[in-house]
Amino acid sequence: MKEIVCKLLVIGAGPGGYVCAIRAGQLGIDTVIVEAGKPGGTCLTVGCIPSKALIHAAEEFAATQKMLAGKNPMGIRVEGASIDLARTIAWKDGIVGRLTGGVSGLLQKARVKIVHGRAHFRDGKTVEVETETGQQIIRAETVVIATGSDPVELSSLPFGGRVISSTDALSLTVLPKKLVVVGGGYIGLELGTAFAKMGSEVTVVEATQQVLPLYDAELVRPVLRKLTESGIRVLTGAKAMGLADNGEALLVETSDGRRESLPADRILVTVGRRPRTAGSGLEELDLDRAGPYLRIDDRCRTSMRGIYAIGDVTGEPMLAHRAMAQGEMVAEIIAGKKRAWDKRCIPAICFTDPEIVSAGLSPAEAQAQGYEIRTGQFPFSANGRAMTMVSEEGFVRVVARADTNLVLGLQAVGAGVSELSAAFALAIEMGARLEDIAGTIHAHPTRSEAVMEAALKALGSALHI
Repeated sequence: MKEIVCKLLVIGAGPGGYVCAIRAGQLGIDTVIVEAGKPGGTCLTVGCIPSKALIHAAEEFAATQKMLAGKNPMGIRVEGASIDLARTIAWKDGIVGRLTGGVSGLLQKARVKIVHGRAHFRDGKTVEVETETGQQIIRAETVVIATGSDPVELSSLPFGGRVISSTDALSLTVLPKKLVVVGGGYIGLELGTAFAKMGSEVTVVEATQQVLPLYDAELVRPVLRKLTESGIRVLTGAKAMGLADNGEALLVETSDGRRESLPADRILVTVGRRPRTAGSGLEELDLDRAGPYLRIDDRCRTSMRGIYAIGDVTGEPMLAHRAMAQGEMVAEIIAGKKRAWDKRCIPAICFTDPEIVSAGLSPAEAQAQGYEIRTGQFPFSANGRAMTMVSEEGFVRVVARADTNLVLGLQAVGAGVSELSAAFALAIEMGARLEDIAGTIHAHPTRSEAVMEAALKALGSALHI
């Protein structure tokens, strides 16, 4: 049986794990990374990247359909349009291949040894890896657990047949005529909207009283309006009960207590994600938990000395950029640098139509924390660039302390607002005040002008509204 001894062992080559390993390698740490699948994890292979590729293809097709119907206000017409989903998926797979190959190259450049297989803990310093050529033992001074997460399966709707996960949805080569989405969070709405734009008849079933329940109603309202315009049926306060007797429909209990059968070629279940720990031997280690997640401190240390955990396995927010930041920090800590998790905000984005981006505190969250606040909101209907792009829905909102004007949060809903996330996070991390944003020259004509205008509105000196 082969044995490898190293200073750092990273288990999982998702965004958190591979970034940790690359940075550790750059810092001269003898590093080994173990991954059962392709480098890149859920994000690159079956999550963020492939879903955004599918969303973009759907948006392009929908735009063409409007031209075909003569509904394009710019006067553009086309003679015909169709979509070959199998070719779309192949294009998406090509992007995934380029990115995962790039990650492998970066790991090799940083002199990180890659072991392909599934790791199982023997103890806190030793893992056993099942590879294609047999068992591999790895002993390490320090271990970073970055095993990620998996889609949650409902007991009444186990995956298989018509019932699919987000991973399965991203590999469909035949467009479902009728798609029912169980779960109206960001994953369900992103994929549901994409399939609707490509021609599926989509119904969304959400147990709470609002889709995207983690966002405030004002941000969600433009998205809900667009869902309706796209022909997507939304059932809130509804419970998925299971398959009908014929197995060709989903039984739901609506908000008024009625039972309804929703015919479906595919039923996409997107009710959350759970940490991926099964079969890893983690249950045999004395690690503190926070519910199903590994408990960590502000340096991502677990309750066992020499074991760190990063990314989805440590709980919400399950975001790739959070995992990446944790991975970089942990690598530097292991190299002897003084680092700690001191983030004022982690921006979150819904790639719905329109998009939503949020950084820092919403008005309700700020007030719940005891702040007296002032807010400023600027609509894209008054923004020249939005007008020229025929996408005026939505707004930018800024939340600040009433006494000092310190910016506590920034939110936006609208076409392409995901690209404002960096400016939002930067402003909050650097302790910007309303005057800082209002006094910064924003290029014209751009959507970003709405950020400056929202700050001016909060200061009582709005110019263009």
